[in-house]
Amino acid sequence: MLSAVFIYNQKGEVLISRLYRHDVKRSVADVFRIHVISSPTPVRSPVTTLGSTSFFHIRYENLWLCAVTKNNANASLVFEFLYRLLGLGFSYFGRFDEEAVKNNFVLIYELLDEVLDYGYPQNIEVDTLKLYVTTESIRSKTIPEPPQNITMQATGATTWRRNDIQYKKNEAFVDVIESVNLILSAKGTVLRADVQGQIVMRSFLSGMPECKFGLNDKLVLDKDVGQGAAQEGPRRLGTRQGGMSGVGDGESVEIADCQFHQCVRLGRFDTDRTISFIPPDGEFELMRYRTTENVNLPFKVLPVVREMGKSRIEYEILVKSNFNSKLSATNVVIKVPTPPNATKCRIKVFGPGKAKYQPEQNAIVWRVSRFQGLQESSLTAVVDLAPMAKQVAWSRPPISLDFQVLMFTASGLLVRFLKVFEKSNYQSVKWVRYMTKAGSYEIRI
Repeated sequence: MLSAVFIYNQKGEVLISRLYRHDVKRSVADVFRIHVISSPTPVRSPVTTLGSTSFFHIRYENLWLCAVTKNNANASLVFEFLYRLLGLGFSYFGRFDEEAVKNNFVLIYELLDEVLDYGYPQNIEVDTLKLYVTTESIRSKTIPEPPQNITMQATGATTWRRNDIQYKKNEAFVDVIESVNLILSAKGTVLRADVQGQIVMRSFLSGMPECKFGLNDKLVLDKDVGQGAAQEGPRRLGTRQGGMSGVGDGESVEIADCQFHQCVRLGRFDTDRTISFIPPDGEFELMRYRTTENVNLPFKVLPVVREMGKSRIEYEILVKSNFNSKLSATNVVIKVPTPPNATKCRIKVFGPGKAKYQPEQNAIVWRVSRFQGLQESSLTAVVDLAPMAKQVAWSRPPISLDFQVLMFTASGLLVRFLKVFEKSNYQSVKWVRYMTKAGSYEIRI
C-alpha cells in the first residue's frame, strides 16, 4: 500500500526516511518538499497527487509526516496510520517534535520496521510494541525484561492485552460522556441539535475476561425502563440483564453512527446489538457515537434584547434547567455578548450566580457554580453605548453556554448491563457514571 514514509522539519529537511517498495526512489522526498513545503501558495489539501504519485501528509508542531504511494490507497487508512504513528511517538518519547525525532531516530526506524511490512500496516498497538521494541528512548530510565510469550502476544488474536494480568480487586469503571451541540434561533426554533458521545472504560480485571456490554438501542430495549436515580457519582451495575435503572426517560435511543475499539466483535453487535469484547488493560475508549434525534436539551434560554436607539441596549435573559430536580449542573458559564462600544453595564441577577461585564471579551459573563434541576434564573442588564464616528450595525453574536451535568444523558443512552466472564469465575465490581457537558451550545439573539 505505502511506498515510503518521510518525516520533515519545518525547513523541509528530511529527518526520517524509509522506503518500502521499489516503485519510488529516495529523490521523491525532494518532490514533496518543493511542491508542498516550499510552495509559495499554501497547500490546503492533505492529499497531493503529482503524476501517478500521491502524497498524504499531516502537520504537528514543527514536523511534517508524509506517506507516499503509487497505488489507489484507502486515504482514511493512510491518515489513520499517520496519526497512530504520531501517537506512538507520544507514548515512547512523551512529545513529538524535531528534537525528540533527532534524539530517537534509531528507535523510530525500529518502530517503522515493526509497524509496516512491505508498505502494509501491521500491529500498531502501543502496549504490544513496548513488549519487544525496547530500545531506550530519551525519557526511559529502565528497560523492562521482555516476557517469554512475546511471539504469542504479537501474533495472537488479542494483541491489545496480555494474559498474565492479575489484580487483587477486580473492577471495571464505565464513563458515558456526552457533548451537546445546539444552535437555537432568536425565536426559539432549534436549528441544530446533536450529541457527540463516547464510552470510556477503565478495566482492572485479571486474566482474559470476556465482557458483554448492553445499551438501550432501539432494536433491543423495551420502553419500560425506569427513571434514573439522581445520585451525583458512579452507580454500581448489577449483573442481571435489564436489572439496572437508567438515567434516560426509558425510551429507546436511535444512534446515528458509531465507532468501536478494535477489541469489539462487530458481528455480534450487528446481530443482537450486544457489545462483546476482551478489554485492554487500563483506560481505553470503547465506543464513540452520535445522535441527532430526540435530544434532551439540559438548558433552555429565552433572551430578549432591545436596542433603545443608539445609546442603550436592554437585556432580559431567562434560563431554565430541564433535567431532574435531584440533579444539578456545575460550572455553568453563560456569556451574553455586548457591542464593542459598550461603556457601562448595570446588571441584576435574580437567582443563583454572579454576573460581571468583561470588556476584553465584549460580553457579560454570568457564572453559576451549581444550577439545580427544574429551576429558573434570570438576568437583566442595561448597557450604555458610546457614540461612534461611523455607525456600524451590531452583528449580534449568539449567547453561549458552558456546563456539566452528572448522571444525565442528553441522548437518553443507558448502560443496561455489563457482564464479566473469566475461567477462574471471580467476582467483579462494575461502576457506571454519566456526564453531559456543553459542546457548541449557542442561542441567537
